[in-house]
Amino acid sequence: MLAATASLVLGACAARTEDGGGDDTGSQPQASAPAQAANAADPAGDGNATCDAGTKLAYAGTINGANAALGQNILNGVKVAIERHNSNNPNCQVELQEFETEGTPDRAPGIVTQIVNTQDIIGVVGLPFSGESKAAGNIFDDAGLVQVTPSATNPALSENGWKTFFRGLGNDNTQGPAAAQFITEELGAQTVCVVRDDSEYGIGLANSITDRLGDKASCQEQIKTKQTDFSAVVNSIKGENPDAIFFSGYYQEAAPFAQQLFDAGVEAQFVGPDGVKDDEFVKGAGDAAEGVYFTCPCVPADQFTEFNEGYKQVSGGRAPGTYSPEGYDLATILLKGIDSGVKDRAGMLEFVKGYEGQGLTKSFKWNEKGELAESTVWTYKVENGQIVRNTEIKPKG
Repeated sequence: MLAATASLVLGACAARTEDGGGDDTGSQPQASAPAQAANAADPAGDGNATCDAGTKLAYAGTINGANAALGQNILNGVKVAIERHNSNNPNCQVELQEFETEGTPDRAPGIVTQIVNTQDIIGVVGLPFSGESKAAGNIFDDAGLVQVTPSATNPALSENGWKTFFRGLGNDNTQGPAAAQFITEELGAQTVCVVRDDSEYGIGLANSITDRLGDKASCQEQIKTKQTDFSAVVNSIKGENPDAIFFSGYYQEAAPFAQQLFDAGVEAQFVGPDGVKDDEFVKGAGDAAEGVYFTCPCVPADQFTEFNEGYKQVSGGRAPGTYSPEGYDLATILLKGIDSGVKDRAGMLEFVKGYEGQGLTKSFKWNEKGELAESTVWTYKVENGQIVRNTEIKPKG
């Protein structure tokens, strides 16, 4: 079975090299998207909430900077929750303030300092990226201001002793082993080249998948953020001739890298993580995007009908993207805190620490380090120029 799957993968890569198409992405049965749980938290509440005028939540993260689409996905998910809440609660109008960090460790500390000095802000959705989270997490913690991240996955973030850090998804110690399992067992790859960028996210995830791959991690390469010419790395990988390539980084570099691999005739199956899973990758990679797989600790939003409709209204008709429903879920939790009577940062911290409830994407309950008790990892694929769901990875230990 594994040998046959490997043959399908490698043969399909060759087909894409020849005609830019290929139909291998249909070789795995597509799993059904999860339905919305009947008890999923609704930011609209019962309509009877009251709160002080000027009560604020914030989004902090990239909006127009590098890899901005990932941040915009989250921000629009947050907006859906805020608008749904405010339209149903005339006596509690929560204001959302947006802060642009450009997703960088250099800029984030200054922006977060502005946030913590705005005393009416009692909860923050963000930061999206691991590097900026590492650089600014202590500022949130010193101010006692809750930050709930929908997408920062570096495992070390929860080891800093921060009391205000809560992660709304599984970390890279969940995704890395799941990705290794998918690549070796479902795709049948026996040799995998792991390529990492120089971000906290890319390094942490690469370490996690490499550890699980063991001897099957046949080569390792590193690229730099904002790099555009990958010829040296492409030639090195071509010489190694791996069955698969796992790119640990973001779509900004992954798209031209995949295209240059394609142009060089490299036939290895390309797999990217959540930081690559975006329509901007598909646009940037061109023909090379077809047949690419992604792993992501994010849940398909296909069946979240009411959320999808609300998202299109706030986003100008676009469908939800990676971490849009996670942003919605985390904003909903903060709104439920406000509706319960929370008026300040200390109260919000206690509310989130003790929170337990079902959302669209998962059941939320955090341990003392801000990690979830439960998480999931899904795979997605590019088929006919569109990112579609594939299967959920069932961990085998």
